[in-house]
Amino acid sequence: MAASVLVSSPTLVSKRVIFPDQKSTLGDLKLSVSDLRMLSSHYIQKGGLFARPNLSIDSLISLLKTALSQALTRFPPLAGRLKTDSDGYIYITCNDAGADFIHKNAAKFFIRDILAPLHVPEIVKSFFPLDRTISYDGHCKPLLTVQVTELADGLFISCAVNHAVTDGTSFWNFFNTFAELARGMKKISKQPDFSRDSVLISPVVLRIPDGGLKVTFNEYEPLSERIFSLSRDSILKLKARVNNKTWIDNGDINAAELMEKPSNDPYCNTLLKKTESNAEISSFQSLCALLWRAVTRARKLPASKTTTLRMAVNCRHRLNPKLDPLYFGNAIQGISTYASAGDILSNDLRWCAGQLNKNVKAHDDKTVRRFVSDWESNPRVFPPGNLEGASMIIGSSPRFPMYDNDFGWGRPLAVRSGCANKFDGKISAFAGREGGGSVDLEVVLAPGTVAGIESDNEFMQFVSS
Repeated sequence: MAASVLVSSPTLVSKRVIFPDQKSTLGDLKLSVSDLRMLSSHYIQKGGLFARPNLSIDSLISLLKTALSQALTRFPPLAGRLKTDSDGYIYITCNDAGADFIHKNAAKFFIRDILAPLHVPEIVKSFFPLDRTISYDGHCKPLLTVQVTELADGLFISCAVNHAVTDGTSFWNFFNTFAELARGMKKISKQPDFSRDSVLISPVVLRIPDGGLKVTFNEYEPLSERIFSLSRDSILKLKARVNNKTWIDNGDINAAELMEKPSNDPYCNTLLKKTESNAEISSFQSLCALLWRAVTRARKLPASKTTTLRMAVNCRHRLNPKLDPLYFGNAIQGISTYASAGDILSNDLRWCAGQLNKNVKAHDDKTVRRFVSDWESNPRVFPPGNLEGASMIIGSSPRFPMYDNDFGWGRPLAVRSGCANKFDGKISAFAGREGGGSVDLEVVLAPGTVAGIESDNEFMQFVSS
């Protein structure tokens, strides 16, 4: 690829505000404890790479604008703004202020330029709007912006959504709905739940400092970003190794079972078979442990150094009574597992996975409520980052229906994210495009650490070439 193409950026074609096609009747929604903690985080930036449809670009843009207007009617909060009342409580006001729609052109780039490089190319960052915007800015900025970027033979459709308004479950339910409406569906398949009557809604006020909110990490730190793909077979072999079993693939284990999804998960179509093979350490916990060991080795930490692996977990099914699986908002908490670098590397993979497994199993209704009580005793925002150089945060989830976004001309060729909330140690787990339990790991680390895990035999034996 020519150097001039490498440094080219998409050109702006148009930008306009899209309003819901019907006025909202939804009242103000109070931010929950989980929402408030995200106010200093960047907007969520996710999107899909698609082949070019057999439509003129004008027809395509018109179709997507119409679908977005219809989607905003189904998701009134995303057409609103944040507001703070006189007592300091922060709400989403569903005032139909609208969402931004941006159309850009990057016709010098081809699909192969996005998929072929070993490391995620810099141009991908420009496919996402609201770069480095923090969620507290939703008081004056749109809570949602959609960007469509034309490539020579494809296009990239991305959404930037305020992280104090949605978590991953809510984000992908909106994206899926947007795609459904674009392909002509009159009735959406998954209706969001906008209730605000759980323990997550607190009477305690989060006081915003006079200087406002800022991210807690260096947004301009030099980092390396790579996608590591693990096939269904690799995941099965990894899980079997961790559970000290020989895996026999009889062909009837679906993706939901591989990822140990709760039976009320909105994206799980079958109940789990509680067999001996999936009653122990899950595939995802096994994968997290594998990465924890590889990153710890690559960082060359002293044996006495305490490392942290933090996993984001969905609390909807953990609460009693349970939240609706499609509860709209943030219903996530972080589970932190600590171990010294020496313990991680001197013990086997099963030991590391077992530490994660114990913490995940223990995160029940009482634990969720204890997290809320702890926040109420000291209201604060979530401070992502890696200040001591020995932590990892694993977000997103291979459970999310990232490849169910068919706008009328086929599923995405790939899913990517922007530069939001990225620092040394930020890992995002995506579903693999081939499905069946395959996983893509979006790994963001210091350049030397990425080079280290690329040569880590224990890790790379499970990675697809």
